[in-house]
Amino acid sequence: MMTTGFGHRFIEARGPELVLIPGSLEESLGSVADLAALGELKGRIQTVLMSRINASVAGRMPRAMLRAEVAKLVSEIATEERVQLNKLEETALATELTDDMVGLGPLEPFLEDEGITDILVNGPFDIYVERHGKLQKTGARFRDAQHVVNTAQRIASAIGRRIDEASPMVDARLADGSRVNIVLPPLVLNGGTISIRKFPKWNLTLDTMVRQQNLSSDVARLLEIAVRSRVNILISGGTGSGKTTLLNAASQYIGRDERVITIEDAVELRLLQPHVVQMETRPANIEGSGQVPQRELVRNSLRMRPDRIIVGEVRGAEAFDMLQAMNTGHDGSMSTIHANSPRDALYRLENMVLMANGNVPLRAIRMQIASAISLIVHIERMRDGVRRVQNVVEITGMEGEIITARDLFTFQYRGERSDGFIEGAFESTRMRPNLVTRAAHFGLELPLLEALGIAGG
Repeated sequence: MMTTGFGHRFIEARGPELVLIPGSLEESLGSVADLAALGELKGRIQTVLMSRINASVAGRMPRAMLRAEVAKLVSEIATEERVQLNKLEETALATELTDDMVGLGPLEPFLEDEGITDILVNGPFDIYVERHGKLQKTGARFRDAQHVVNTAQRIASAIGRRIDEASPMVDARLADGSRVNIVLPPLVLNGGTISIRKFPKWNLTLDTMVRQQNLSSDVARLLEIAVRSRVNILISGGTGSGKTTLLNAASQYIGRDERVITIEDAVELRLLQPHVVQMETRPANIEGSGQVPQRELVRNSLRMRPDRIIVGEVRGAEAFDMLQAMNTGHDGSMSTIHANSPRDALYRLENMVLMANGNVPLRAIRMQIASAISLIVHIERMRDGVRRVQNVVEITGMEGEIITARDLFTFQYRGERSDGFIEGAFESTRMRPNLVTRAAHFGLELPLLEALGIAGG
């Protein structure tokens, strides 16, 4: 009798043994030999199951009802095949098979685990997750490379996109808003990669981020005042540093009477205001036509009477049009950019504008950036896995050929605890910003000075 648990178990390999990862869902798996036998058993049952179920009807059934029906069939088939399974094993196998039919197969448990932020598939037998900022190898696996391809095609087709050998790369999103990037052979040699960036089921607020020590209460207050004062903000950071999360949290202070237009490659932002128009780029079809890039969406948004324009991430020629919008009355606009520092963010903006208009003098580009961007907020994922704001920088203008800026807040490293947690403080430079004048127009001058720790104004 086979009594090995399976299906939703999170494991990692350390030599010949299998070690439990904290936060696992079920009892430990057995030996590698048991796993191989279990895979063969699952394949036999699945073959019989698929011959007895109407896939089109199954796809329209609520998942809980489908799982119950599959569980009955699993029990019947196991009896016919003279395979002894206990109730727990039947339930787990039914869940796995249901996930394969209407879900993402072995990735489903990770999607449901709120402690996981990233799911990284490196081929059918190599799946990692990020939990609390740290990558962990799991014991989950696809049956083979075709299983990865089938799952990838299910993700892409759900939003009307295709992925195959002719078009082997796609950005997509899941029903819950999670962002997905897929690359299939021949661009990769491991059978296919799937990278999923999950988003929490609820929107994080700046208060929540303060409790998580992503930033201090004073930094949060400064960002709130900046958004309410309709300041143009650029959030910079590396991949996975929390730029979009911070942008979402800050956007909650946009007035509910404002018309906001968001522009993204794949919709990630979840604004709570009632008057939001979400725009998404469209890739070229198989014939190479029909593409709608971010630049065209930014240009079109100017004709849609926006109060604010939010570009999920500037990465190309659309930077020029975004700066134009910020300089022509669309105050309070926001965006994110991949960069290693606030100064690097400015250099990257310059390069993007040059991509769009190579004949514009560099000084003119820098003047446009200096007049459009008011604040740069730089965030990093530090080695302890915590994402922290490192700098809040105010752009102050031009000095000769150089854009000038001043730090308002910086994160000062103090040390590291025995558990690896980094200790530090978000310190104000106590410099009076130009932002004070703008905040005064909204009656927020005193709260701003208090947040910066400037006594007596």
